[in-house]
Amino acid sequence: MQREQVKIAMLSVHSSPLGELGTQDTGGMSVYIRELAGELGRRGHRVDIFTRLQDYRGDRIVRLSEHVRLIHLRAGANGHVHKWALHPHLADFCRELEDFRAEQGIRYDLIHSHYWLSGLVGNWAREEWEVPHIILFHTLGVLKNMTVEAEREPDFRLAAERELVETCDRILAPTPRERDHLIRYYGGRSEKIGVVPCGVNLNLFRPVDKARARQRLGFSPEDVVVLFVGRFAPLKGIERLLAAVTQIQERRRLRLVIIGGNGDRTPEAREVHRLSEVYGIQEAVTLAGRVGQDQLPPYYSAADVLVVPSYYESFGLVALESLACGTPVVATDVGAMPSILRDGVNGCVVPQGSPRALAQGIDRVLGSARLFSGEIIRGSVLRFAWKHVAAAMIAQYDILLRWRRGDPGSFGSVSEMALGACASACRGRM
Repeated sequence: MQREQVKIAMLSVHSSPLGELGTQDTGGMSVYIRELAGELGRRGHRVDIFTRLQDYRGDRIVRLSEHVRLIHLRAGANGHVHKWALHPHLADFCRELEDFRAEQGIRYDLIHSHYWLSGLVGNWAREEWEVPHIILFHTLGVLKNMTVEAEREPDFRLAAERELVETCDRILAPTPRERDHLIRYYGGRSEKIGVVPCGVNLNLFRPVDKARARQRLGFSPEDVVVLFVGRFAPLKGIERLLAAVTQIQERRRLRLVIIGGNGDRTPEAREVHRLSEVYGIQEAVTLAGRVGQDQLPPYYSAADVLVVPSYYESFGLVALESLACGTPVVATDVGAMPSILRDGVNGCVVPQGSPRALAQGIDRVLGSARLFSGEIIRGSVLRFAWKHVAAAMIAQYDILLRWRRGDPGSFGSVSEMALGACASACRGRM
């Protein structure tokens, strides 16, 4: 299959791969799509990524890399629209999608949707184009509702996800745990679900000399720097990280650097400031705002530890980025963290996500800093290079295309081959 060019229609309706990281609708999924598409393009496959046009003055088609294009389609009003409000406008997106396909004279081999909104468009295209449809949800509504009451997902999202689990030709999960969630909460059939991990750009995320990184960022050499990178959303657990820092401040002076958000004037940023004042740690907290992905390595390298205090993650991409820069990670028991983090080697997993448990985990890693090796920490994520992830993804595409062609055993021997490739990537043997 790798010798043949596959034409892929990749759908990311609500979030652009070129969006500003850390904002409301732009996070790890955008990085995932951009990096995966780029690697597929380097292997000779043709990828068209379709996303909603937010600024009518912008270019309709943007060439991202060899064989990879980003195509903007209209859906709803000009400017930013909350993702829930896009649901009624998906028909507009579908019409624009078909107009573009017909205008270009392209026949795609498969549709790869990201998130449930894109999945609804993908199901429409599946019927119209008569090509197979594969989906990666990135997060599951039912899990978000089970973990964070303040960020409840609407019933129409849960209904759409159940429908997509039933009707899509193949479903992807980033971890075996997420695969089990799809089976348990949505009735997914195990033979339809493949596991492909997230990846990390090892050329971009590499260690930077700590002293130079701190000098560049204005941090003191004596600072004990704790780093958070992510969106300002209840799901991310920033409030319990702040509470954890309060407890640690009694024993050692920390500098908590928070990257992400839409600026200091947003309600989310104001809440971080308010909590910092309530806890009496406002002098220890730095809101760095949005930071472009290419500017993140110095922050990771300048930090003594990255903390992932989330209530729920489908994977936990920022942990890979930090580890690739040689910086240990303390994380709650979410996503892929239990399979990636090894106590005393590259960080630790906090079984209970209470502020007290987080504080103990951070203290333990900071107290063992001299025992950590940046080279060993980075080595723990080499298996997640995007070339390995792309190889596992292509194996999943192969399952789908063989099944569509009616090849016997396409969910048997071929599935075993794909799962074997993924398992090898996760064990670092690719």
